[in-house]
Amino acid sequence: MSPFDRSQFGLCLIYQKLVQFIVMTTKAEHQRKIVRLLKEFGAVKNSSRKIATNKKSTNLFRVRQQKHVSRLGLRGFNDVIAIDTKGKTATVEGMCSYQRLVEQTLARGLMPAVVPQLKTITLGGAISGVGIESSSFKYGLPHETVLEMQILTGTGEIVTASPDNDHSDLYYGFPNSYGALGYSLSLKISLVAVKPFVRITYLKFENASEYFKTLKDICDSQSWKSEKIDFIDGVIFDDHSMYLVLGLMVSSAPYTSDYTNQNIFYKSLFTRSEDYLTIEDYIWRWDTDWFWCSKNIGAQNPVVRHIIGPKRLNSAFYMKLFGLEAKYKPMALVSKVLHKPQQETIIQDVELPIQASEKFLKFFNESIGIKPIWICPVRQTDSKKDWTLYRLKPGQLYVNFGFWDSAPSKPGWTEGHLNRKIEQVVAQLKGKKSLYSDSFYTKDEFDKLYNKKAYEVLKSKYDPARRYNGLYQKTVKKG
Repeated sequence: MSPFDRSQFGLCLIYQKLVQFIVMTTKAEHQRKIVRLLKEFGAVKNSSRKIATNKKSTNLFRVRQQKHVSRLGLRGFNDVIAIDTKGKTATVEGMCSYQRLVEQTLARGLMPAVVPQLKTITLGGAISGVGIESSSFKYGLPHETVLEMQILTGTGEIVTASPDNDHSDLYYGFPNSYGALGYSLSLKISLVAVKPFVRITYLKFENASEYFKTLKDICDSQSWKSEKIDFIDGVIFDDHSMYLVLGLMVSSAPYTSDYTNQNIFYKSLFTRSEDYLTIEDYIWRWDTDWFWCSKNIGAQNPVVRHIIGPKRLNSAFYMKLFGLEAKYKPMALVSKVLHKPQQETIIQDVELPIQASEKFLKFFNESIGIKPIWICPVRQTDSKKDWTLYRLKPGQLYVNFGFWDSAPSKPGWTEGHLNRKIEQVVAQLKGKKSLYSDSFYTKDEFDKLYNKKAYEVLKSKYDPARRYNGLYQKTVKKG
């Protein structure tokens, strides 16, 4: 071995020892957090109050009315415990944000197989809720990339749930449970290798039939013009302006665009047929403007944008403003003073079988009219797995429609009138609705759509004393 080789070998050993030390330290700290948490749980276990968490942030778009609850300190469970570069896995605490995880995985040439669009979304939130992104046509929803979960149940017990152990029922029932069955303290997830850049290709369509047919063809072959793709989503602006956005990871780029300051990503679809981003900027391309919702606070005006500054052009800042509006309703007061027409807030993501997508789009355009609409395809990766509380038909390609705005309301309409229409049509078309925002289902409707029988079995086993609020209470009654 040459002196140079020995030097490199020595540096590798030092790096390996350093990584091992950091992992051991983080694991030890994780155990200390668990000890503290169990003491907290023990102190409130005999209380008549429901148990909830004290989270620093949330990506739920419903104002919860949690009064007289005992809160557990989970916000400290926000670290990356370990990254296995050889096995391509990461072990992460439940309150760790995807931003924090991605920073560490990209430094090692890896990323989570599915990264939800906003930096502030946590691993536990994306699993107990239902996240999605432009790699979901290939890897499914985020919970499909989970190898095992460490969960605090309603009994105060901490269990490890995996596909093939004694708690596999909880593993498959945890997605879409929203904390009704327990809270994830750590998760082990799959990672995939990345390249430094993403080449983006924009395809424009003026016909919905052709749009959804091409989307299906690309997802079925996972390629476009004989070239494999890594990502696909899209935006529908109107009946004659529909885009698919294809992403391919590449090793080099002739240039890279920057959509973290004055430039706005979704507006580039009108002016480009191709673009290049760094892999990091691609992952967070929607975060800067909260897709396009930054327009609601005037943040797409260049002057306002300059005043806000790039450090606050992100989902964390917008969520703070949303929280203030939800609590104090300043914009609602302004609208009332100015005698503006009543509006109904509609913030939803729904998944429709691709065969029903054109029909749903027609209904949506005629009855709701919100634009733009985000489009993201998803297919369950393993047809043999049964995700109990969020069942998708095995092998079926679904299309996620994301729409986040408001639509005119009329006098005499009951609360959630338009949201109810959407819920009813989605159910008629055999689709699914995510529950992160306002829902207006009756209890009977909800039970049929979200598998009451299986849920009750899980609830009786993992939270028999009903210490956590139930799923319907959390997602519809906002408890």
